[in-house]
Amino acid sequence: MSPTRLAAAIGFAATLTALPLQAATLQVGISGDPASLSPAKITGGVWEEDVLRDIFEGPIAIDADGQIIPGAAESWEISDDGKTYTFHLRDGLGWSDGEPLTADDFVYAYRHQVDPKTASNYAHRLYPVVNAQAINAGEKPLESLGVESLDDGKTLRITLNAPTVYFLKTLVLPFAYPIPKHVVDEFGDDWSDPSHIAVNGAFKPVKWVSNTELETVKNPNFHDADNVSLDGVDYYPLEDKNAGIQRFRAGELDILRDYPAAQYPRLSENLPDATHLFPSLGTYYYVFNLRDGSPVADKRVREALSLAIRRDVIAKQLLKGGVEPATSLVPPGTSDYEAQSQPGLDDDMDSRLARAKSLMQEAGYGPDKPLELTLRFNSGDEHRQIAVAVAAMWKPLGVDVELRNTEANVHYADLMEGDFQVARAAWISSYDDPQNFLQLLSAETNNYGGYQDEDYNDLISQSDAEQNPAKRAQLMQQAEALALADYPLTPIYTYSSRNLVNPAVDGWNDNALDMHASRWVQLPEARDERPE
Repeated sequence: MSPTRLAAAIGFAATLTALPLQAATLQVGISGDPASLSPAKITGGVWEEDVLRDIFEGPIAIDADGQIIPGAAESWEISDDGKTYTFHLRDGLGWSDGEPLTADDFVYAYRHQVDPKTASNYAHRLYPVVNAQAINAGEKPLESLGVESLDDGKTLRITLNAPTVYFLKTLVLPFAYPIPKHVVDEFGDDWSDPSHIAVNGAFKPVKWVSNTELETVKNPNFHDADNVSLDGVDYYPLEDKNAGIQRFRAGELDILRDYPAAQYPRLSENLPDATHLFPSLGTYYYVFNLRDGSPVADKRVREALSLAIRRDVIAKQLLKGGVEPATSLVPPGTSDYEAQSQPGLDDDMDSRLARAKSLMQEAGYGPDKPLELTLRFNSGDEHRQIAVAVAAMWKPLGVDVELRNTEANVHYADLMEGDFQVARAAWISSYDDPQNFLQLLSAETNNYGGYQDEDYNDLISQSDAEQNPAKRAQLMQQAEALALADYPLTPIYTYSSRNLVNPAVDGWNDNALDMHASRWVQLPEARDERPE
């Protein structure tokens, strides 16, 4: 799919000039309210990473195109054996409160992430580091973690258990951000409240009204503050995307992250310069709870439910072509990798339905003895529409579905607790590597359904250490095929990033990871400037 940005005048009813911009502060609509502003306490939502990317910075960062660049570290080396990463921090780094920032803050942060008392959802990201997994399991002390502060805090050294080719790419994620120990020591769990927080990113939070607005201002102590154009960024959690579109049209938002896919034809016709659609690395899927007592613990039921979903109907009719049907967990377009399809999904629909009904009968279910299921999804018209459609597709199998929706924070918190039967989930890649998706079924966090398979885990471990790209891809393909044949989840569609961006906004570039840092964005100096 090629990038789609049609050029025409802005406006739904008539040809208009660009939408009005909001002062020198960027106004951004995001998909939910962050669970926290602490890098160790977020749930992993894309909207949370959007916010934290603007207020914190790890050893490496991203440019306007989503590519890796030096961050808090001005340079780094990787040892010949691929196990030691040495980062040289910039001179004069500081926190937003004026305190100096050193490699000790990174060491503290990484220990904090793997500390079992923290219960971080990102702890598994550090498992490649020496002793990280054992520490997180409570088996070794924090001080044994393979991270060191050297040269009076100017150098950060990270030592891995084995060569891990994707590790550097992951250091743009929140688990790699420093945490201000001096603020945590003073305020404890409240350290990340805007009234206390110290950050090292381009912007600093100053006010947060939960589920309403998060205000930030430019951080003068950011190492590249001279090249940050904006005075601040305000984020508005908007789970109702149609309401977000209305606010964008009214000029209340400069950017709306993720409009409904079904709205693309209308938006591209009436807001062509503002409507962005770009192929991205992401998968929308339904996850099954495999734990004892779950009605979908039976593999036959999971396979039947997967086979009965008409992905082409969802993608092409319900969502009107804004996405593509998915048959794999790893999305097509992932570099140097051929995704593996879930068994049966490439068969014709009549064959799939016949097998699905047979499997349900074997499992003891049918129209005369229905299976009662609860299908969970987070609030949003698109999620509800898909859930209603899927429930109708399952009905002929003898499945009665109760739909249950909650706001995003509650939804994902319950998924992590295993409080569901079947649930909507999604994964948007933060780095271009199949491992980013395959770890969903091997990690303790984000493995919502509780999938456990020793052969799968062994293949993932082997691929993590394999240095030969072709051999590594083969190991990951074996792992993906193995897992998908167990039906711990079923893919529904692959994402395209969908954003509304005022055409007067400069420096906001589409990219396959849909990762954007507001430090690169510029707004016109004259606020009444309107491009024709």
